[in-house]
Amino acid sequence: MPKYTSLSKIQSALRSGETTLVEIVNYYLSQIEATQHLNAYIEAFAEKALQQAHELDVKFQENPASVGRLYGMVISIKDVICYQNHHVTAGSKMLEGFTSLFSATAVERLLAEDVIIIGRTNCDEFAMGSTNENSCYGATKNAADPTKVPGGSSGGAAVAVQADTCLAALGSDTGGSVRQPAAFCGVIGFKPTYGRISRYGLLAYGSSFDQIGVFAHSIEDAALLLEIMAGADDFDSTASLQVESYSQQLYFNKKVRIAYFKSALENESLDVEIKQTAFSLIQTLQKEGHTVEAVDFNYLDYIIPAYYVLTTAEASSNLARYDGIRFGYRSPNATNLDSTYKKSRTEGFGTEVKRRIMLGTFVLSAGYYDAYYTKAQQVRRLIADKTKEILQDFDFILMPAAPTTAWNLGEKIDNPVAMYLADIFTVQANMTGMPAVSLPIHTHSNGLPIGLQLMADQWKESELLAFSGYVLGL
Repeated sequence: MPKYTSLSKIQSALRSGETTLVEIVNYYLSQIEATQHLNAYIEAFAEKALQQAHELDVKFQENPASVGRLYGMVISIKDVICYQNHHVTAGSKMLEGFTSLFSATAVERLLAEDVIIIGRTNCDEFAMGSTNENSCYGATKNAADPTKVPGGSSGGAAVAVQADTCLAALGSDTGGSVRQPAAFCGVIGFKPTYGRISRYGLLAYGSSFDQIGVFAHSIEDAALLLEIMAGADDFDSTASLQVESYSQQLYFNKKVRIAYFKSALENESLDVEIKQTAFSLIQTLQKEGHTVEAVDFNYLDYIIPAYYVLTTAEASSNLARYDGIRFGYRSPNATNLDSTYKKSRTEGFGTEVKRRIMLGTFVLSAGYYDAYYTKAQQVRRLIADKTKEILQDFDFILMPAAPTTAWNLGEKIDNPVAMYLADIFTVQANMTGMPAVSLPIHTHSNGLPIGLQLMADQWKESELLAFSGYVLGL
């Protein structure tokens, strides 16, 4: 059980004089030290975090009203999010030693409200993976069972919250990279609507899919972090203008309509206990007076192929900038311009990243563009239209966050297709740009967490967060 489960409890302890922010930061640093074997952190910002904590404690003692809304909040950030004058490497040898010259917009907004960033967390290289085994820093391990994967690509951020090394964490979600590890690690994983939070300062993988997301122990903290990070940004034309008081809209007292996909919950590949957990929740919701109905969704089998065609295409374009010339890794074995490009990219990128670049380059090539890329875009539109149609009649869609609990380290590393299929239930929210959340609902008989997922229509985060809080209270 974590020492602190919400910011409100921390702030209450700070106001009463029961503790200080320096003591809280020291506690989290001791937890990072004690859980080093999990390999969740690439780097802890101990000195900077303690200095900030001391300054904020002084500021609070002089005038309690002068501190920001996140006074007491200690977070970690995934190693794809820029923090000025700190290293950011996307878990890749390609960016070894690279120091960011600026902070991501999301990070700047949190710092302005007195958040403390305690470190950067391990992740699959350039956010490509479902297990956190593709990092050049080695695999992260699940705190519930260190022989299991934590999920990915934001596995380090999920474990950071799971192992109580910080109160909350920022990750990125391209196809489920916040929600799937949250389910594997038994924490809340929230992905907002595409464009709700600026992507400026988030290292790109698939630009039309990527979204910064939040790991937390409480819905209140997820809502408050979203509220502060959201909003328009001159550096990102896709960032939404609209910001709501999410943290003030968590009261829930109405009856809702919830859909679930028969093809998902009755799928043979779905773990029996996860299926039972989902149907048990459905029965509870029905007893509470909510409408829960099965709907047909015939595109489930097409989501993963379309997603991987589109994201690899975007990745091959986005990662072209890492060429051994401008910044990052440059091969010492290169002898001319041509070999600098070839050797730097060959030696700097890991196997999975190279696989996806090659696949993306192939689907964008002249002879195959229409057969693959154009077709995948058409499938994406079909999926978005059908999902939108369902959400005109229902408030939420309920489904598992993953077909199984966390599997053994190394189990699927040599079978990329099996690993890709682990994202089958989470990818839809990214394909459609809709908000979704993974909630820790139950514990499997194998001792591992089970997470279930709720998805809402675009820009309906307030309703989704409020209902999630209600579900967790059932």
